[in-house]
Amino acid sequence: MTQQEDIKQAIEVMRRGGVILYPTDTVWGIGCDATNAEAVKRVYDIKQRDDSKALICLVDSDSRLQRYVRNVPDVAWQLIDSLKEGDRPTTLILDGAINLAENLIADDGSIGIRITQEPFSKELCFRFQKAIVSTSANISGEPAAQNYRDIDPRILEAVDYVCWSRRQEHKPHMPSSIIRLREDGQVEIIRK
Repeated sequence: MTQQEDIKQAIEVMRRGGVILYPTDTVWGIGCDATNAEAVKRVYDIKQRDDSKALICLVDSDSRLQRYVRNVPDVAWQLIDSLKEGDRPTTLILDGAINLAENLIADDGSIGIRITQEPFSKELCFRFQKAIVSTSANISGEPAAQNYRDIDPRILEAVDYVCWSRRQEHKPHMPSSIIRLREDGQVEIIRK
């Protein structure tokens, strides 16, 4: 199966409200349409995770990011520009989440969001034309799946589609850094 066919299949599943397993710019992720509350609920169920713990989502571009955050602070754009230089992927937690499933947004109205530069997930987000949930492919409390072979069989059975791309990889991957940027300009490093 070609990467384009793989992406097409994944998109069809997400458009129907399904849940996918896919390689990201960090570890393997469980994903779905970030605007579909039912699909987001299924992701929480698959991970056996309390829905009070917010999930993050991926987008492909600056313009897509602006569709999901009311006011992106200037410091966020500076950080995003500096991160495009190939550093470790970084998730930004930003206030004022909009146009997303309510159960994806934290109680304080914030959202964790990342612009992916990795070719597969970037193309998937670009072709889907919406934010995609991206949470590590593991049962809550267990280690994240760095590679396809590390994914718990319970997760593999629970999703509607498992991407074929990058299944053969056997190299270390790390979760993203997480930085909290508040509208008032406060910066907090959550995970280095």
